[in-house]
This record gives sequence, structure tokens and C-alpha cells, in this order.
Amino acid sequence: QVQLVESGGGLVQPGGSLRLSCVASGRIFSINAMGWYRQAPGKQRELVARIGSGTRTNYADSVKGRFTISRDNAKNTVYLQMNSLKPEDTAVYYCNVYLPPDYWGKGTLVTVSS
Repeated sequence: QVQLVESGGGLVQPGGSLRLSCVASGRIFSINAMGWYRQAPGKQRELVARIGSGTRTNYADSVKGRFTISRDNAKNTVYLQMNSLKPEDTAVYYCNVYLPPDYWGKGTLVTVSS
């Protein structure tokens, strides 16, 4: 089995920054894609950013230019650097790893508020 552990969430003021990390462990030979999704209260889970096995990335339009996804294959870790945070970024952020199959973390709460 594969376990994902997220960290780095918390409370931040608008305009601030946070860095999320997600470490994958367990029976892993290789990881195809890694990504971050988020779910705000009353809304569906949505893709925030995704990075393939190379350097190919894709982002939600709402975070382009503010968020950066990266990965460290040696550590089976994916990061999400979030800058210029807005109140509408408030959500539970979930790590996703696609080996295949898909695995999900339990989520880390990001709250952007003054």
C-alpha cells in the first residue's frame, strides 16, 4: 500500500505565502503524476496543479502565476508553493499521486484570512 502525508497548511493573511509538502511512502516503484486538489466548503473538489513524470505541469486558471508545483523524485515528494494568497484560496488541500492507481492524502487545511 501507499501512504501520503501532507504538511504545511495553516492560517495566513491575504497576500501571504505557504508551502505545502506531500511525502509518499510504501510500495512504490515509480510515480507517474503528482498533484494537488482542493475542496472549499460547499464546493466540489477541484484540480489546483499537477506535475507529470517529467517537468510538464498544468494549473487551474485561478492559481496561474501565483502557485508553483514541483517534485523531488528521490524523496517521492511533491510541493506546492503558494504566493499572493487570497481568501478564495481557503480550502482543504489534498495530495494526489498516480502510480497508477490513484492515491489520496487526508488533506491539510489552508485558511486565508485577516
